[in-house]
Amino acid sequence: MAIYHQIVLMSISMIYFNANRFIHHELKQDKNEVVCLNKQFRMASISDLKLLFIVNPKSGTAQVNFPALISSHFKDVQGQFEIYEIPKNCSSQKLKTVISKSKADRVIAVGGDGTLKMVAECLLGEKTPIGIIPAGSANGMAKELGIPIHPKEAIDLAVNGKPKTIHAITINGELCIHLADIGFNAYLVKKFDASPQRGMLGYARAAWTAIWNHRKMTVEIQLTDKTVRAQAAMVVIANATMYGTGVKINPDGKLDDDVFEVILVKKYSMMEILKIRFTNLALNPKNIESFQTRALNIQTRHKVHFQVDGEYQGKVSNISAEIKQNAIQIIA
Repeated sequence: MAIYHQIVLMSISMIYFNANRFIHHELKQDKNEVVCLNKQFRMASISDLKLLFIVNPKSGTAQVNFPALISSHFKDVQGQFEIYEIPKNCSSQKLKTVISKSKADRVIAVGGDGTLKMVAECLLGEKTPIGIIPAGSANGMAKELGIPIHPKEAIDLAVNGKPKTIHAITINGELCIHLADIGFNAYLVKKFDASPQRGMLGYARAAWTAIWNHRKMTVEIQLTDKTVRAQAAMVVIANATMYGTGVKINPDGKLDDDVFEVILVKKYSMMEILKIRFTNLALNPKNIESFQTRALNIQTRHKVHFQVDGEYQGKVSNISAEIKQNAIQIIA
């Protein structure tokens, strides 16, 4: 068992280390690099728009000064843009007031999935499109939508990209636009939040702790058309298809259909989840099952760890969720 855990940790660490090295390499590329979009077209586009950048200075490893980068990016452009840095303990109502007063044509979230979730809550049901500049530790929704990791390319896409309408899920009153879960991964998120080490290696260390200390839970899942009872390592309520690490936990997911997926991970097998990342092999139904539904209720025998879009929510014994159609406009 100890050897198995060591193999799992090495696999996780290599994935995160290589991803982290790639990201840092991308951020350090020469400033004269040729980007994918024509600069003249970019200037013409922004002149017709007012942009509001919502910057979370605490996202990810904070190695990029995004306010300075954004200002520099638009210094020769005839257009309006505003930068708002999220202060400590910023409420959703305060952020909503900032967005409303700006009268922006596009609101761009600069941060991770938690930052995007905050902005989406403020624009729920509105027509104002949301752009993304990935600046978190994992950036799951950005990867889901094909947003470039390089900041300048992401800014270009946020200005010139076309909005699409996607659904979301409300879970115990929380808006979920990416992935929520109970069990193993939520415990991992809790450990990562408490760790002084950020970035991919910090995430790998948290995963190591979770593998050793987390236990299975007894769950009863009431779907639209059936009830499922099982022992589980984790249950994922999936709006999107994959975690920010690249693990495709929900291959059947679509952001614009009328259902969401529930992924029941029955056996404590990180190797099965890692296999999804690197192969096209079908999931082993003995380990993982997937269901589609418009609503659900989950009861657990004991309180379990719970997270939504990378934000730890505490321990719960009851989960209620339902789909929210046409929730937000997002630039992809």
